Amino acid sequence: MSKERQRQGGGEQARYVYGVNPVLEALRARPEQVERVYMAEGQVPARASAEILSRARDAGLRVEKVVRERLASMADGGVHQGVVAEMREYAYAELGDLLESAQASDRPPLLVALDGIQDPHNLGAIIRSSHALGAHGVVIPKDRAAQITGAVAKASAGAVEHTQVARVTNLSRALEEMKEAGLWSVAADPDGDQDLWNARLDGPLVLVVGAEGPGLREGVLKHCDFRVRIPMAGQVASLNASVSAGLMLYEVARQRSQARAPAVRQAARPPSRNDDGEDSA
Repeated sequence: MSKERQRQGGGEQARYVYGVNPVLEALRARPEQVERVYMAEGQVPARASAEILSRARDAGLRVEKVVRERLASMADGGVHQGVVAEMREYAYAELGDLLESAQASDRPPLLVALDGIQDPHNLGAIIRSSHALGAHGVVIPKDRAAQITGAVAKASAGAVEHTQVARVTNLSRALEEMKEAGLWSVAADPDGDQDLWNARLDGPLVLVVGAEGPGLREGVLKHCDFRVRIPMAGQVASLNASVSAGLMLYEVARQRSQARAPAVRQAARPPSRNDDGEDSA
C-alpha cells in the first residue's frame, strides 16, 4: 500500500503514485491533482522521460531529481521504474455522480460494486478491467476494504485516473439506490442459479463481486436481483476476485456488442416475428 502523509497545516493527505504509466496517466488526466514529480537520473526510458518533463512543465510542476533510495521509500518498496508523483488526496465521486454520468452516456449503465476487496492489487486490476471494458465506475465500501492508493494506481496501470470510484458507507443501501435508478444487480456467486454465459447481461447493470475466500456477505447477496456462477473445468473451487470481475465485464461487453450488431442487420429486412410469436413492426 502506498505511503501517505499528512500535509502541514491541514487535514489533507498526500499520496504517491509510482511507475511510468501511472505517473503519465496522472499527468495526462489530472495534472491539477499532481503536486510534484520525482525522478531518478537515467532510470526512466527517454521517450517517457521526455513526455513526463514536458507535461510537468506545461502544468507548472516542479520535477525534482532524487536518488532511487528516496523513490523506493515513497513507493513503500513498490516497483517505481524511476519516477514518483506526489498527488493530492484522491477525489472520490458520489454514487449519484456515477449514476448520472452513466445514464447520460450512449450506453446502458454499467457499474461494478465490490464487497470487502482488501488487496490493493486486486482493486487496481478490477479498476483496470472496468475502464477497459466500458464500466461507468466502481463502488467500494469506506470500511474494511482497500482504498485508492499508489499501489492501486500502479496495479491499474493508471486506469484509476480515468475511472470514477465512489465510496459508500453501506453497500446494501447503495445497491438499493442503484435499483431505484433502474439497474439490475448481478452477483458473482459459486452457488448461483445460472451460468454466466446464459444470463442476460445487455441491460443496465451493477456487477457485484466479493473478496476471495469469504465471497459476498449474505447481507449483500440478498440485495442482488440474481446470482451467476462462472463455469470452471478445473479442480480449484474459485477464482481470484479480479479475474472473476474481468470475466463478468467481458461477458457484458460481448453481449452488448452482439445486441448492437443485429439491430444494424435487421434494419434492411422486412418485419419478422419476435420471440413471443407476435409480428414485430
